[in-house]
Amino acid sequence: MDRLQKNQMDFINLRLGTFIHFNSATVQFQDSDIIDWEFDHENSGAPRCYPFDEKGWNPAELNCCEWAAIAKSAGCRFAALTTKHHEGFALWPSAYSEHCVKNAACKRDVVREFLEAFRASGITAGLYFSILDLTAGIGRKACTAEHKKLIKGQITELLTQYGEIPFLIVDGWNAPWGGPSYEMLPFEELDCLVKSLQPDCLFMNIGCSQGLQGTDVVFYENAAGQEADECFAGPGVSCNKLTGTWFWRKEDPVTEPAGAEWALQKMREYFPRNINFMLNISPNPMGKVDANLAEAFEAVGKRVVLPPPLTSLPDGWLKRQG
Repeated sequence: MDRLQKNQMDFINLRLGTFIHFNSATVQFQDSDIIDWEFDHENSGAPRCYPFDEKGWNPAELNCCEWAAIAKSAGCRFAALTTKHHEGFALWPSAYSEHCVKNAACKRDVVREFLEAFRASGITAGLYFSILDLTAGIGRKACTAEHKKLIKGQITELLTQYGEIPFLIVDGWNAPWGGPSYEMLPFEELDCLVKSLQPDCLFMNIGCSQGLQGTDVVFYENAAGQEADECFAGPGVSCNKLTGTWFWRKEDPVTEPAGAEWALQKMREYFPRNINFMLNISPNPMGKVDANLAEAFEAVGKRVVLPPPLTSLPDGWLKRQG
């Protein structure tokens, strides 16, 4: 097996992970009809209505070690943090943008704290980064040379300032709902950048669920209805949530999350097909995780059974062509 295949197999052997959605939407849309981001602004060209003031970012009770403990209680063995979502706010002090924590009320480097806490807990920690950036104007209608400088500069920061990053998940790219197309920003261009900085970093693209030509691992956003074929044999990953939305909402503390059995059934479907499963954690604006969500994660951990690790690639494992 080649280097990419070995890294893919090692990732699949992690099996269960968590996806931590914590960014400007946590503050902006906690009590709103808007879900996660201004879809209309990107998809239909409507005027933007919800710019985010960096000074509104103030997670005064942030404790990433608590997040890690909750993930650990569920049996999670890998995790990803939304370092920058579609709105464009960066959770680290970026030299390429003023729209980041360096201008926030709370200037803490959330990326660093997340990575340090999860690594200390023995959880493989990677990152999520949105190509679509409403604040910078990067999207379906524009991806200029200056935009590419921002995208590549911020990815370079994430892959050079924080040690080993085993995987980078990107989103908002070549999708019918938003983000630049591959014609505007070719996959190969960013894939080469990632591999030049960290050769063993898996480059996963949420917008790519059909084969490996635009991703290192096929990525299914299960919460948006994406499902793998029954004959799929890997490598894949799927993500879903126990609450109503990816980011925290005011009703979450008093709304019962989806039960452990629902999550376990997803795993029974996915693991035999070499598809990892990511359960979402949505901290509140203060940086805390609600007790009911923490309890739901613990309930999963009491019952989860992970398959034995792969030692060789199974028949049907996808291989990138060319």
